[in-house]
Formats: sequence, C-alpha cells, structure tokens
Amino acid sequence: MDALLWMLLPLFTAAGSALLAFYIMQARLEVVVAKEREALVEARAMLSCQDQQVESKVKAVEEEVRRKALDEFLADFRVEERHYMRESKSLFLNKKSMVLQERLFFRSIPLSNWVEHEMTVEEGGDIRQLAQAASIFSNRALGPANGAPAASNGRTKLLK
Repeated sequence: MDALLWMLLPLFTAAGSALLAFYIMQARLEVVVAKEREALVEARAMLSCQDQQVESKVKAVEEEVRRKALDEFLADFRVEERHYMRESKSLFLNKKSMVLQERLFFRSIPLSNWVEHEMTVEEGGDIRQLAQAASIFSNRALGPANGAPAASNGRTKLLK
C-alpha cells in the first residue's frame, strides 16, 4: 500500500499543480479580456465622438456652401436706373418733377419692364435723396441682408 501511495502521490501533486496552473491562467486570461474590452469601449466612444464631430462639420460646410451659393446668386441681380426732370407749365402753375425709371436685371436679362415714378420737386429739395426714397428696388425696399447700401456707378445699381 505504501508503494501505491508513493506512486499516486506524484500523480495527485501533478494534477493539483495542473489545476492550480489552470485557474491562475484562467484568471490572467479574464484580466486580459477585461482590459481589451475596456480598450474597445474607449475606441468605440472615441469613434462615435469623431463621427458626431464629422457630421457637425459636414452640416456646417453644407450650410456655408448653400449660403455662399445664395450670395453669389443674389450678386447677379442688379438694378438699372435712370431719371430726368420734367416741367409742366400751365396757366398759373409751373410744376417741376423728377421722373425716376428703374428696371431689375439678372445678369444681362431684364426681369421687369421700366417702372416709372414721378415725384414733385420742391425748391431747394435734394434730388438724390428724393430718388433714393422713391426707388422700389433699393436695399431699403428689398430688406437689406447685411445692411450695406447698394453700390452705385452712375445709372446702374448693384444689389448685394
């Protein structure tokens, strides 16, 4: 019996050592898997954050491009304007008036016929101010987008 005990003792020791090594390796494996899962969660969170940032940047760029395209489109509109003085003489009344004619263009295509306004000019009145007040295509009448006055080069005004 002693001989059998001495033969089985190394077998039990080897089995116990193998079982102990198995549990230690299993614990190490669980630690490594937990660290990998943690790294995976961090990577997913970072990717979702970057995805949201990219989406917001794309939306901002799309809005900027849309706004720029609209500004370029609106820059192609212009107003052609001409005015002259008209005097009406009657028996007792000498009436002086300014006639303002305006026409809206898109690039070189007229969008409207000549719109005519006749305004009575009083003695000492400012003709330029009278012309700007009566204009239907002025920035004031169209509702200024940026508050800048329309650029003028003689007979043509460009709307911005």
